[in-house]
Amino acid sequence: MNRYALCIGINDYPGNGNDLAGCVNDAHDWAAALKRRGFKVKTLLNRAATGRRMRDEIAALLGRARAKDLVVVQYSGHGSFVPDRDGDERDAVDECLCPWDVASQGPIVDDELAAIYGDRPRGVRLLMVSDSCHSGTVARFAPIRTPPTLASGRAPRRTVRFLPPLSFLSGRAAAGMKRRRRASAVPAAFARAAGRFSGLLLAGCQDSEYSYDAYFRGRPNGAFTFVALNALKRLPLTATYQRWFEAIRRLLPSRQYPQSPNLYGAAAVRGAVALT
Repeated sequence: MNRYALCIGINDYPGNGNDLAGCVNDAHDWAAALKRRGFKVKTLLNRAATGRRMRDEIAALLGRARAKDLVVVQYSGHGSFVPDRDGDERDAVDECLCPWDVASQGPIVDDELAAIYGDRPRGVRLLMVSDSCHSGTVARFAPIRTPPTLASGRAPRRTVRFLPPLSFLSGRAAAGMKRRRRASAVPAAFARAAGRFSGLLLAGCQDSEYSYDAYFRGRPNGAFTFVALNALKRLPLTATYQRWFEAIRRLLPSRQYPQSPNLYGAAAVRGAVALT
């Protein structure tokens, strides 16, 4: 059994003025943690993480895997949504990831990811980790610019990892687009792919929330990444994905970072030993 990982971190978003700070550190931190657990890891950072390169590298990694192998695809960067064109989403939009060249080449939508995942050999296990905003309502397009203060009286340094669709869609494409607020549910495309294979999605927030770019001891990180990796360090090597997730949820959401992580996947897979 082999273990492979692709770690993607994008701070630099040319052409839209929405740069981040902690995503490259996230990718390095996930890569280090996975290497310690025996994974063969490749990283894509900033300008290397174009849409074409991300698609190609994910497909190549999955094409190399065989039944019972474990593949981790980790992404830290902006998330957003676009109009749903095939009618498979109850809220009328598709979740998407924002590559380095999203301003010129557009995003990667969940339907595309599902197609890539669906092409892998049967029995290949998948964990996708996404520290990004998966969604937001029209009323919450704009980044939060005046965060609440901490008990110490200092404001937490944080930025939302959400890229407004108008940053990369034409005005005509985005005009009138509304997202119906609903309880979080796994994106339909991922549900189809995960149902056919052993797949899990560990997400940094709910559909109606932001994931935060934050600072810990002066170092930028995703709030979810920082909590998830520190929780993992404290767990025994025999801990399951569900136990790992429960440890994460004891710390998030918090007053400083009001995001509620999610773990999507079949109960049997959530009960498997994490990252083995």
